[in-house]
Amino acid sequence: MITQKVALSEVRFFSPIGFYEEEQIVGNEFFVSLEVYFPFKNENAEDLNNTVNYEELYQLLVEVMSPKRKLLESAAEDILDAVLKKYNFLTKAVVNIRKINPAFGGDLANSEVALSWGMP
Repeated sequence: MITQKVALSEVRFFSPIGFYEEEQIVGNEFFVSLEVYFPFKNENAEDLNNTVNYEELYQLLVEVMSPKRKLLESAAEDILDAVLKKYNFLTKAVVNIRKINPAFGGDLANSEVALSWGMP
């Protein structure tokens, strides 16, 4: 079996996500990556119905990353849940959210949260 991967890498968001109230007011910069895997259908490789539309994946990311929330973990879980609900034929999905310059006083470039589902 051939496995196909469709991915969005380093999609940039400025979102009101953060544990501290100030972060939810001023917002933070994030980069989101999403990978989905599924069996390749080679009978009509030019048919969008035989793949995952990455424009739909992008819209899903926009919906999850727009509202206020405290933790990246909940955003990652919501992305993963929505992807699995929309595409029941996936064999694996990985979401990674990177927060740029987290506000805890250190000289740190970013922090990161990732969730994966499916075969290793």
